[in-house]
Amino acid sequence: MKKVDGTLKRLLDVVLPPRCLLCGAHAEPGHGLCAACHADMPRNDCCCQRCALPLEHPAAECGICLRREPPFARAWAPFRYAHPLDLLEARFKFRRDLAAGKALSGLMIEAAHGDLRAELPERIYCVPLHPDRLRERGYNQSLELAKPLARALEIPLDFSSLVRSRSTLAQTGLDARERRRNLRGAFELSSGAELPGHAAILDDVMTTGTTLRECAQVLRKAGVARVDVWALARAPARR
Repeated sequence: MKKVDGTLKRLLDVVLPPRCLLCGAHAEPGHGLCAACHADMPRNDCCCQRCALPLEHPAAECGICLRREPPFARAWAPFRYAHPLDLLEARFKFRRDLAAGKALSGLMIEAAHGDLRAELPERIYCVPLHPDRLRERGYNQSLELAKPLARALEIPLDFSSLVRSRSTLAQTGLDARERRRNLRGAFELSSGAELPGHAAILDDVMTTGTTLRECAQVLRKAGVARVDVWALARAPARR
């Protein structure tokens, strides 16, 4: 069946060649983007090595991490939340565009194979949505990114142990202090959850880092020795 499916896909690509999700040009196989748009994806190569905050010059720790030590060991966010990646992310998160989500997961997997060569975690968690928000949106965008990445890295994905026990306001538009207050006590582990020694928590976009900090604290307090945080993209510091 795989052989038949592969042949059918190649025939369809000839008759109906895939188009770039951003500009409409001929798309390269695998991620739905043309070569030019793929090259335009803003890599986050110059950043804080602890929290992945984009910087003008790389540093082991940025001023924010020096003032308030994160509860996680390391952050990995291969892209900056900037044009044109932000267009795909908005389509995926707010317009239910699963083709954009597939393109983003492909970009994340591609980056992971180049960046995450050592010290891979034993298990991946994703930032959970409250059941009310999940019903409203229809899917958890973090989970949709985590599933193909976990398969590609051959790491178990735990999508049920970390839960959002309290409904909160949307973080958009809140400053860092309001975000911390909004999410305080919003996450917990389900009873009887089996814990690894080294875990990673994945979110789609890391803005101030408040959500991932709260999730990391829950895992650390439960006994996970090392927690890393992963995100598709990292937003620049707010001025």
